[in-house]
Amino acid sequence: MPGARHKILGHVLSGFCHKMNRRKPLYGDSLDTPLNRCLTTFDITLLGVGHMVGAGIYVLTGTVARYMSGPATAVSFLLAGVTSMLAALCYAEFGTRIPRAGSAYAYTYVSLGEFWAFIIGWNIILEYIIGAASVARAWSGYLDEMLHGAITNATISITGELHETLLSTYPDVLAFLICIVASLILAVGVKTSAYINNGLTILNLLVISLVIFLGFYYADCNNWSEENGGFMPFGFKGVMAGAATCFYAYVGFDSISASSEEAKDPTRSIPIATILSMSLVGIIYILVAVALTLMVPYKNIVPEAALPAALGEVHADWAKYAVAVGAVCGMTTTLLGSLFSLPRCLYAMSADGLLFGFLSDVNNKSQIPISNLIISGLSSAIIALLFDLEKLVEFMSIGTLLAYTIVSAAVIILRYRPTPALDDKHFSVPQLESPGDREDSSATGTPGTDGGSSSSEMFEALMVGRLRPEYAWLEPLTGGRAPVTTWVYIFTLATAALCVHNYFLAEPAGHWALLPTFILLTIIIACLVIIWAHQQNPMKLPFRVPWVPLLPAISVMLNLELMINLNSLTWARFAIWMTFGLLLYFLYGIHHSKLGEGVTGLLSRSGSGSGGGGGWGAVDKTSSLARRVARLGRGKGDDRKPIISDDELARRDP
Repeated sequence: MPGARHKILGHVLSGFCHKMNRRKPLYGDSLDTPLNRCLTTFDITLLGVGHMVGAGIYVLTGTVARYMSGPATAVSFLLAGVTSMLAALCYAEFGTRIPRAGSAYAYTYVSLGEFWAFIIGWNIILEYIIGAASVARAWSGYLDEMLHGAITNATISITGELHETLLSTYPDVLAFLICIVASLILAVGVKTSAYINNGLTILNLLVISLVIFLGFYYADCNNWSEENGGFMPFGFKGVMAGAATCFYAYVGFDSISASSEEAKDPTRSIPIATILSMSLVGIIYILVAVALTLMVPYKNIVPEAALPAALGEVHADWAKYAVAVGAVCGMTTTLLGSLFSLPRCLYAMSADGLLFGFLSDVNNKSQIPISNLIISGLSSAIIALLFDLEKLVEFMSIGTLLAYTIVSAAVIILRYRPTPALDDKHFSVPQLESPGDREDSSATGTPGTDGGSSSSEMFEALMVGRLRPEYAWLEPLTGGRAPVTTWVYIFTLATAALCVHNYFLAEPAGHWALLPTFILLTIIIACLVIIWAHQQNPMKLPFRVPWVPLLPAISVMLNLELMINLNSLTWARFAIWMTFGLLLYFLYGIHHSKLGEGVTGLLSRSGSGSGGGGGWGAVDKTSSLARRVARLGRGKGDDRKPIISDDELARRDP
């Protein structure tokens, strides 16, 4: 029965594709949560600053300046900061749309679908685990350098060396203990840990201000002269490689989004905290890089303790002790930020059924996911015990860049997607399209509105996502029906191909070598023009990314460019991590997803809030999805037609 087998196979594949692309609806009270909403805008801003200003200042700056960019490290930080700021603006818009834990994972689930959400969530887990481990390792290494190697010598004398290529030289027991202590601090409750983070961050900022002042006071412009290698001794390629590594310094801003479910007023606090923290941190990194390379020639920088060594060289030895205090504070807040965010991501994925159910359990007293925190602390501690800082930093960057790329692309997609007309009085935030609403509904003339909508609302809904009248001449090219998502995918693929082509094109091999560049640039520009020609959704939000689709598109391009500049071994490790993630999704997540309960399950599932209101992700019976299902139930019976009919079976029966 080859025909029957083909039908069954087609049905199975179609079901898999549907499951992978199902999007999470946003119905019910989005502020309802079992977590403790107690964080102010000030708390969240300092959480982001503390997460970003730590090992990046005290360790990464010296490493990049010594081996990658030289005095041009400031330019590397500027490029990485601009790239991060563009991504941060996209996160800020999503934070006003979806005030939930999970950061980019939650945003992707609503906008692109379950499969991409799992990919992003899996990479966020990697980012936070390795982020915490790398900071603990930097904390330990910094203290060891200040003690002239006493910790290293004592550890090796007791445990011996590790003679494995992929592991560090010796097991870092101090880094292991640091992760455990940080986890215990977070276990006391989010408000108490926020107070500790605020105090340490403010003290760290005071120390950094002192370092910047001393750096410019003892500055010697001769350190940027040609006799010392010039401003850009490693060339522009070194600046780009440095920017790809410096990106690590900014990854902490997504901890702001991870705190959405514990913010008092997330729709206001998240965008304000994101923009303030990114601006402040970017300025700090650039000024520290300039001050460091002006104090000493880049060849004399000691990567493990760049700032104390530089201050010692200009005979400001007294300041070394202040720097030591700042380093301890900064690295501690960065570690707290990573271990704060990781359990929230695990909690969000588990609550959706994509990870094991016990990970969504919240302690009634502390109102934090304790089991997640234990797993997060132990995982980070074990990695910090066994792996080097250099291997950890680049491995973390690739997953973060991928998350930023997808979030930036998702902002474009959502901006051109219709908003269904929902009449539930409990809806408190701008609503997004549900899985029952087709992405191209505006193009087919069937937006998610009901008969109660006014004629003006109907007209506005019909126009969203369609070509604007002045660009009607593009309809023969677009076909008038291809959704904006298609053009975003084409743009992203063409950008990735252009970055790969330029990376491997070491030297121009004649004019023919420029032909692929010209073709890909033409495709990229054409996609942006076509996207721009469509009608945007005018929905009012507390914060919206300006100049869409241009700014998110630039963010996608810069993120992809930095990803391409990471080394091949990092890509190999990333592929291994993704293989484990895909196995977990297809063997567990896709079958246990809360959206996999079927339409009945969606319609009947209630939220956790009081009053019987629908929780986040639940579908109220008055929603457009319910009305569509009801219409399907009253329609023709073709939707319930068996894969193989009885007549076909009778004909095939010998």
